[in-house]
Amino acid sequence: MKEEKYKLLTSQIASLIEGEKDVIAVMSNVAAAIHQTMGFWWTGFYRVNGKELVLGPFQGPIACMHIPYGKGVCGTAWERAETVIVPDVEQFPGHIACSSASKSEIVVPVVGTDDQVTAVLDIDSEQLATFDDTDRHYLEQICELITKIS
Repeated sequence: MKEEKYKLLTSQIASLIEGEKDVIAVMSNVAAAIHQTMGFWWTGFYRVNGKELVLGPFQGPIACMHIPYGKGVCGTAWERAETVIVPDVEQFPGHIACSSASKSEIVVPVVGTDDQVTAVLDIDSEQLATFDDTDRHYLEQICELITKIS
């Protein structure tokens, strides 16, 4: 069921953003599409700005606005330039608790055409162990679609 939702979502996002040049507009609709389709608690982007991530387009409750390089799950995914899945955020060293309601998290880097991380897609769940390799696979595909624009 989850894989079927992701297949359709990925196809819809590809069509939705085709030809769009504004990365903020794309991130806005991508966050909304993922959030609405998958029903996650928080879905959004943090954009690289110097040595920190700055809150970008998102869906869900208010969030941290600045995350330092290498800090928390988002900063770690940026530093490693790889997807990070955390089944229980309380067990992640240095987790930045923007909300106590967040229990598990996946963060996927968006890599620009220059092979540098330009943003991260951050998704939080109110349930433990929500994210797995299926989420990783499809969310990485979705972020690759954004790479063509960023």
